[in-house]
Amino acid sequence: MRSIDLIRRSGRSLLSAKTRTVLTVFAIAVGAFALTLTLGASNGAQQYADTIIKDNFDPTALIVSSDGALFGGADTSKPQAYNPNSGSITAPSGATRQVKLLSDGDISRLKQVPGVASVEPAIALSLQYLTRDGQKKYEATATAYDDYSAPSLLAGSIPTNVPSGSVILPEGFVSALGFSSPQDAIGKTIRVSVSKQFDQASVLSSLLSGDPSKAGAALRIPSNSQETSLQVIAVSKKPATLLQASSGLYLRLSSQDIIKLNDFTTANTNSYHKYLSASVKVKDGTDSAKLAAAQDKIKKLGYGAQSVVDTQKTITQVIGVLGGIVTVFGVIAIIASVFGVVNTMYISVLQRTREIGLMKALGMHKKDINKLFLFEAGLIGLLGGVVGSVLAFAAGVLLNPVISKQLSLGGVKLLDFKLGEIVMLVIVLMIIAILAGLFPARKASKLDPIQALRTE
Repeated sequence: MRSIDLIRRSGRSLLSAKTRTVLTVFAIAVGAFALTLTLGASNGAQQYADTIIKDNFDPTALIVSSDGALFGGADTSKPQAYNPNSGSITAPSGATRQVKLLSDGDISRLKQVPGVASVEPAIALSLQYLTRDGQKKYEATATAYDDYSAPSLLAGSIPTNVPSGSVILPEGFVSALGFSSPQDAIGKTIRVSVSKQFDQASVLSSLLSGDPSKAGAALRIPSNSQETSLQVIAVSKKPATLLQASSGLYLRLSSQDIIKLNDFTTANTNSYHKYLSASVKVKDGTDSAKLAAAQDKIKKLGYGAQSVVDTQKTITQVIGVLGGIVTVFGVIAIIASVFGVVNTMYISVLQRTREIGLMKALGMHKKDINKLFLFEAGLIGLLGGVVGSVLAFAAGVLLNPVISKQLSLGGVKLLDFKLGEIVMLVIVLMIIAILAGLFPARKASKLDPIQALRTE
């Protein structure tokens, strides 16, 4: 018997038991829905992570620290030797750990590494306040302008080399500082203030020595704040991506200005001319081999070095773990639906015993009867996969604009479905359903036609 005829007969058999078929199809559809959403979310998260990395990290540069501790390479189970260049970092969880800081000597040493084009210390400076004449004072953070992660502008322009005394103002401060529009802010002057840090180590040492007067002397800092006037040359647009490194409220200054302000705040402290990390730009860094060679040389010198590829791998691993957790629930639903398929097909065999006996009596081969029930199981898997995937796709189309608006994702879709993956999922579900139907199909093909025709 031709396969096409067997498929048609399988379809008619399923239609004759609509309720049972629909229930089994929806059991598979639940798993298909969950797995399709998981695939879409994984693709969307990966696309989002790629967008963040593309917008914020120079692929030709390495992030370099004094050792591997910044990138999680330190063994925290063992005591670490004292290092005067150590500083502390605090994780989002609140945990604090010591890491070695880069010094001017390290910066000079890195510049001498073959293949390195330039080295810039990473500085993010918390300002005491930001203001302008007649306006309130606001908290703000400043960082050096980076050619690679150049922001989208609402007004003004950025020269090749940002001149000292200028600033790129974030959109969020325009109305707060009393400007009528981004264009109105261009050429106007704002003021930023920074305050000096006190030497925490000296204060603590003085207190432990039992002489509070020394601690008081360490805290008495002449002229502990400084105001600097800056001219607005451009207004940056609020970043579309939620995890943009510049967060939308970072002022961008020239490298000279950010270093000068940072030096003022850290003067006479252990943090003076010490940096958590530095950006090391590699000559011809677009060549992955040259980038990797420079990274190896830097690591051999005892520094920690991470490329964009390394960062991408870390994020991909996190996304993979989260996707795996969600996938487990979809797989559980699929496993449950397998028993539904077995049950449906087994009941179908019992109810159609006389029909099977008649088909055999009329000359139908065992293999054709076996195929008939396997096709029925496959059709159930196909319908379940299609229904679940279509529902997941429809949910994605409806939810994507809402999610993008709520999380400010811009043009990035958090649920990104790929046709090839959905087709493969449906095929896999068909195969699983066919495997689930093997036992009932085998039972049907082995029925004795005489015994089957006698069945009431």
